[in-house]
Amino acid sequence: MAQNTGGDKITRNIVIGMVTLVVAVGVIFSVLGNRASTSVSLPSQTNTANGSGIEFNSELTGVPVVDIWEDFQCPACAQFEALNSTYIESIIVEKKAKVIFHPLSFLGPESIRAANAAACASDEGKYLEYHDFLYRNQPAENSGKWTNAYLIAGGVAVGISSAEFGACINDSKYGGWVQSIATDGGKKGIDSTPSVFVNGKALDRNTQIYDAAAFAAAIEQG
Repeated sequence: MAQNTGGDKITRNIVIGMVTLVVAVGVIFSVLGNRASTSVSLPSQTNTANGSGIEFNSELTGVPVVDIWEDFQCPACAQFEALNSTYIESIIVEKKAKVIFHPLSFLGPESIRAANAAACASDEGKYLEYHDFLYRNQPAENSGKWTNAYLIAGGVAVGISSAEFGACINDSKYGGWVQSIATDGGKKGIDSTPSVFVNGKALDRNTQIYDAAAFAAAIEQG
């Protein structure tokens, strides 16, 4: 009995065509995904070389580089802030160190909103002031206090009144950036906040992070 080789060829060609189409679609989505990842809106003062954290004194060389990984809802971060914020702000203002803030969002939606709002404040030249406002007014985790309206009012409290700031918060303009910080933290193995590094070396949580004198000494000794 003669074999129907023509039908086999047609079936094989259809299968090959379908596989080719699937591969092509996969390539297209991959390209689009890569484009999306490189088109994330970045707030001012970010530097992609450091994972896109909010960076102060980026122009300095030969000074300690301090990386601070934090979550605005984290009570331990608020404790760290209360102990060390005055010193951190002084080494920024006095150009004694390069300081990079990496706002993480381990604790959920309100952490994401707060990090986005802080990025919006960076665009207004008020990152440190807004950073201070968030910790001074830190609610219980995901209590519902940090609504967009509250975060916008926080901007007013630190001297921000532009319509752009409110739109930035309402539109979650830097939501993609917040996710990119989380991704970068994951790659670097950051699994708790606060985590602080000086020149790439992690400070000890028990002996340095929560001791103001030891914290300052760690930075000054580099």
